[in-house]
Amino acid sequence: MPRPLWTGAISFGLVTIPIRVVSATEDHAIHFRQVHLEDMGRVRTRKVCEVDGEEVPQDEIAKGYEVAKDQTVPVTDEELGRMPLPTAKAIEIVAFVDASTIDPVRIGDSYYLTADGEVANKPYTLLRKALERSDKAAVAKFAWHNRERLGLLRVREGAIVLHSMRWPDEIRSPRELAPEAIELDEGEIDRAVELTATMALDDIDGFRDEYRTALEKLIAAKAEGREPAVPAEGGEREPAKVVDLMAALNASVKAAQEGRGEHGGDATVHEMPAGGRDARKKDASGRGGAAKKSTAEKAAAGKSSAGKSSAAKKAPARKAPARKRSAS
Repeated sequence: MPRPLWTGAISFGLVTIPIRVVSATEDHAIHFRQVHLEDMGRVRTRKVCEVDGEEVPQDEIAKGYEVAKDQTVPVTDEELGRMPLPTAKAIEIVAFVDASTIDPVRIGDSYYLTADGEVANKPYTLLRKALERSDKAAVAKFAWHNRERLGLLRVREGAIVLHSMRWPDEIRSPRELAPEAIELDEGEIDRAVELTATMALDDIDGFRDEYRTALEKLIAAKAEGREPAVPAEGGEREPAKVVDLMAALNASVKAAQEGRGEHGGDATVHEMPAGGRDARKKDASGRGGAAKKSTAEKAAAGKSSAGKSSAAKKAPARKAPARKRSAS
């Protein structure tokens, strides 16, 4: 089990659950050190005072807050430790909500909460069962690194998970970033929805970090004194061009179907007529009107079949020939 990052308790009404917090994730990224190329000596970051230019030892470094341009006030760890923080050693559950109501943008790092000793096993299991049967997530407040934080508790494979969350005022509004209102053809929207269905997956466990794998091979080759393999050049990416959106969607759906081994015969790709959208509107009988023409043909076929059905209903039924009575 990884080393506990924090120990305390979950406050669940009148129930207290001693717990240990361990990281729910692992960092598999490859980290580099700064080195001197001449002798490969490690280059470290020195903490230097900008007033006298001298390097400062760790025991002389403290926290300070800049209240004005030329005024900084010191704040010691002892002062921070005396701050009234009710959640200093407790994860206090304050509400239960549907997990679907939580904006994913607010969720940060994740941690597993493990029961701390046999006395915690029963209340830990009680909370886990309550979360599972109610299909709810618990909103909690807790303190970490001299900050009060908001958290979300839910169950994952029999363990309670704590997700750190950002406060509402820490989330920027995206309204000013949204593009201007624009009209879309219903056919384009339907094709985009079809693309999402074609590319749908039950889970994303199959994805791998291909860049890290290639980087590991590069490091292994250099460690063994071999020349690393030169990756094939992908070529320079061409600048983006204005394309027919429907054509791009058709091509995307077709490629996704071929990637899954499916054969979609109805995906068509057509060139963008000169003049862009305006030309496509004018050329109602050309390529730009292909989608509308197809729809019209389907509608005509539907009317034709409906007419035949109606005619069949109106036609009088033929009477069966009368049977001749046998002579007695």
